[in-house]
Amino acid sequence: MKRILSYIAPYKWAAIIAFLFMLVELAVELIQPLIIGKIIDDGVMKGDLHIIMVWGFVMVGLGVLAFLGGISNGFFSSHAAQSFAYDLRTDLFKKVQSLSMTKFLNIPTSSMITRMTNDVTQVQNVFYMSMRFMLRAPLVVIGSLIMAFFVNAYLAMYLIIALPFLLLFLWFITKKGAKNFSAVQRRVDQVNRTIQENLQASRLIKAYMRGLYEASRFQKLAKLLKEDTVKALRLMERVQPILLVVMNLALLVVLWFGAKEVAANRIPVGDLVAIFNYTMRITGNFSMFAFIITFFSRAMASGERMNEVLALEDEQNKVLKSGNKKDAHYLDVNNVDFSYSKDSKKIIKDIHFHCEKEETIAIMGATGSGKSTLLQLFPKLYEPTLGTISFNGKDLEQWNVAELRQKIGYVPQRSLLFTGSIFDNITWGKEHASQQEVEEACRVAQIHESIMRFPDGYQTRVGQKGVNLSGGQKQRIAIARALIRQPELLIFDDSMSALDITTEGKLWLELQKTHATMLVVTQKISTAKSATKILLMDEGQIIAQGTHTQLVQNSALYREIVASQQEVGSNA
Repeated sequence: MKRILSYIAPYKWAAIIAFLFMLVELAVELIQPLIIGKIIDDGVMKGDLHIIMVWGFVMVGLGVLAFLGGISNGFFSSHAAQSFAYDLRTDLFKKVQSLSMTKFLNIPTSSMITRMTNDVTQVQNVFYMSMRFMLRAPLVVIGSLIMAFFVNAYLAMYLIIALPFLLLFLWFITKKGAKNFSAVQRRVDQVNRTIQENLQASRLIKAYMRGLYEASRFQKLAKLLKEDTVKALRLMERVQPILLVVMNLALLVVLWFGAKEVAANRIPVGDLVAIFNYTMRITGNFSMFAFIITFFSRAMASGERMNEVLALEDEQNKVLKSGNKKDAHYLDVNNVDFSYSKDSKKIIKDIHFHCEKEETIAIMGATGSGKSTLLQLFPKLYEPTLGTISFNGKDLEQWNVAELRQKIGYVPQRSLLFTGSIFDNITWGKEHASQQEVEEACRVAQIHESIMRFPDGYQTRVGQKGVNLSGGQKQRIAIARALIRQPELLIFDDSMSALDITTEGKLWLELQKTHATMLVVTQKISTAKSATKILLMDEGQIIAQGTHTQLVQNSALYREIVASQQEVGSNA
């Protein structure tokens, strides 16, 4: 929690001012029983209306002062809490953006969303409620005890007897509650993950008529969430009855012995009434502890979950290995292995190849052969388990992540478009690109004419995930987004699968003019033919490499691929 609490520091003055206004309310609340006692002893008991009127107006004035203090406290508390949550949520989002893919995938997306929304809200609420009520409750209890001793130490002693038991009980409940609410938050993650999966796969669920099955699966998770929440809340519900029983017993003892003292004329009636008022304030604020512990337990659980994210190392902050620039190939891959974790099997095994500047390397192979994973090593989305990769004569470990990625244009297998206009989606690759740069990139990507046929042209709004665009249009917009960066290295992860042969041919002719080095995952022999070199992968290894002609002569698997595509072409 220390890291989370550090976000309060910029707003400490607002918090301090809020605390001071809370002290005004507290002072009024603690003074009132003394005034009531004085009104009873000097006014009611003596029949002095003047005393009653004077001290009555004093109480009204103090009430107005407490009211103004409450409003001011609320203003500064809200400012500090909302600003604290804004900073925390923003830094969590920035942290997520800065993580390497290996660390990013360790925490499910649904859990990331919960931590940046629900968990932040839980801690924000506790911060606000602490300045508004939570700190006030224990201060009222402590202040009331002190004032009770000031009025009559003998009767106040009976209130002290119950405190050790109550403090021990509250400590136990807080510790147990934090554990229970951590379990609740994990259940929320699971529910969110199921909702996310179902929303993303809605078409598939409907096509396979799996709606009832998914509803049943969600119902089971929702039931587990309900059971864990009920368990946590039932624990909290035990707090208030136990506190009230103990404090009411203490109150009865005070009244019993207080009445005897009044009857014996050892204390005035006003003192007993004041002690009674302080006891009621202690009881009332102890009853608030159930509410406080519930919020605090949830906030502790949420704080630990957010701290897990903030404690992860940024890929930008990794210590770069020093080394001299090598006189090597433009792109050099030496004996590279990769697995997602130490215990998982190798996805990439002993990969070795090189590429010169402005060459085009085509990568082919069956599904699951490791093609896409290999491509993700070059922009350092993942890092090799063994072996080295060098780019422009320098090991990737020596490259700053931001500097490296600025030189790379990456088009993933799935063309993801963001909410906004087509223009916005393309300039996402280069923030301050001009209209002319956008149009030039689109001409190379063979999408300019299609865009101009839309009524709003480049300002056409893209629906959720590009739902109002065809697969080919989305792929070409994604390619234009990469081209606008004018990268040295272009990476295409099977990014032209939805393009017809004519459009793809025109695109390749234009790409050759960019003078970029290209790595291209493809399933099409027509695309591979134009590459400088073809890598044929199977089960994470390169089993053959060379030109189209060389592979036709030397690789039986490649000949099978060629033959199958020729057969499909002739049948079509």
